[in-house]
Amino acid sequence: MAEITAALVKELREKTGAGMMDCKKALGEVAGDIEGAIDWLRKKGLAAAAKKAGRVAAEGLVAVATEGTSGAVVEVNAETDFVARNDQFQAFVAKAGQTALAKGDDIAALKAAGLEGELTALIATIGENMNLRRAKKLTVKDGLVAGYVHSAAAPGLGKIGVLVALESTGDKAKLADVGKQVAMHIAAANPLFLNIDSVDGAALEREKAVLTEQAAASGKPAEVVEKMVVGRVRKYYEEVVLLEQVFVMDGETKISKVIENAAKEAGAPIALTGFARFALGEGIEKQETDFAAEVAATLGH
Repeated sequence: MAEITAALVKELREKTGAGMMDCKKALGEVAGDIEGAIDWLRKKGLAAAAKKAGRVAAEGLVAVATEGTSGAVVEVNAETDFVARNDQFQAFVAKAGQTALAKGDDIAALKAAGLEGELTALIATIGENMNLRRAKKLTVKDGLVAGYVHSAAAPGLGKIGVLVALESTGDKAKLADVGKQVAMHIAAANPLFLNIDSVDGAALEREKAVLTEQAAASGKPAEVVEKMVVGRVRKYYEEVVLLEQVFVMDGETKISKVIENAAKEAGAPIALTGFARFALGEGIEKQETDFAAEVAATLGH
């Protein structure tokens, strides 16, 4: 049997775009023959999947899975919104959420748990590039992790997925109620930080620099400018910090106060220890396709 060298694997990867482990396996199956390995990958749908890997996948679904003291949110992308309505795709995304709930949010570990092979097969079947993009798991010692899905396409699947971790020995039904309400708030308000202490220092300094320059442009004395900056920083916190935000459902109560009031109903203190919010496709640069130009290029014009 021919030796499966790193150079051979590299050559096969360059020819097919398939994953390193798939290339190594393919070469092993055909005794190191490159052409035979290409055919083997094509038969398995792996080469076809790889050819689609260069296309931007910014659509898809977000899954939320919760069970008692744990919850997970996962984003799986596809190229078109049409795929989000596909039963097979929905089933895969739901399974990805359950797998993250059981295994944790490390993407490499999730792929190794069988999701990578299933996704590759799904790409070959549906014919679009897809990507298991990210996952987040939250856990509390006592209390619960609440979940919410916005723009749901199916139970637990939608465009925005939110988790809220509540640490408390209080009544679980009350925790579930306030958890869902805060999760809905997070979906709408999109906070960036849990509390003031968790605000990124660099981001805060940049904000202060901008606010200081704006205030100084008013021509007011330095001590007045300083007070203006303090007030504007407070306003910044109210915009980006979850516990400082005003509850969208009543427009007047701070989230910290919502939690405090819920604790009285639950019969025990409640600590909001973490949250996660995944909005489908955020941060992915979408390609604008000029179909007229593509047709012209195809026709040689």
